[in-house]
Amino acid sequence: MATPHNEAKEGMIAKTVLMPGDPLRAKFLAETYLEDVVQFNGVRNMLGYTGYYKGKPVSIMGSGMGMPSIGIYCHELYQFYGVENIIRIGSCGGLKEDVHLRDIIIVQGACTDSNFAAQYQLNGTYSAISSYSLLEKAVNFSKAKELNYHVGNVIASDYFYMAEGGSNLKWAKMGCLGVEMESYALFATAAYLNKKALTLLTVSDSLVTSEETSAQEREKTFTAMMEVALEIACDEA
Repeated sequence: MATPHNEAKEGMIAKTVLMPGDPLRAKFLAETYLEDVVQFNGVRNMLGYTGYYKGKPVSIMGSGMGMPSIGIYCHELYQFYGVENIIRIGSCGGLKEDVHLRDIIIVQGACTDSNFAAQYQLNGTYSAISSYSLLEKAVNFSKAKELNYHVGNVIASDYFYMAEGGSNLKWAKMGCLGVEMESYALFATAAYLNKKALTLLTVSDSLVTSEETSAQEREKTFTAMMEVALEIACDEA
């Protein structure tokens, strides 16, 4: 069933979807790792693909940038296409001295400065956390691959450019390992719809050392994180 943002027909999307922010990263991942690939979406150039990894069906689709964007795509995947698991595979800015460029952050929970959870009309502050079963698999696969990884919280922010600086340092003081822009909406949506979600992030730049990667590197070289996500998707199939 097509939606305003997804032209896929019933049965074209696997129950596990890997979701990078950049649709070109979705294209690269599908062409590099999947067999018998079919493109199921091109609406607004938010590319989506389904193929096979180690004989198991896996889908990959971009989310765009920010919580409003991923909120739309993950809701439609869960609600209208029968998707059970979404694994965000994104990039982030590192906030700690021991979180280095290209390290992987397995996101346990997402703090936020957004008002995304206001829609649920809760009498308090909602803690958006990942699905433990997916997180445990990510840790196990990362250990097996001997990757440099961290498990912990991040800050999912509505702001890339802030009028006043210093906010990220306050979140770092509260233990946040990195800053990104999507995970809170993904985790909250999954919880509301009784689905599962996880975020894997590769540190693309450090707010401590000012080191950074290029746009092309972010698109095509964060393969360790991608391979962990593919292993989880294969295990969940």
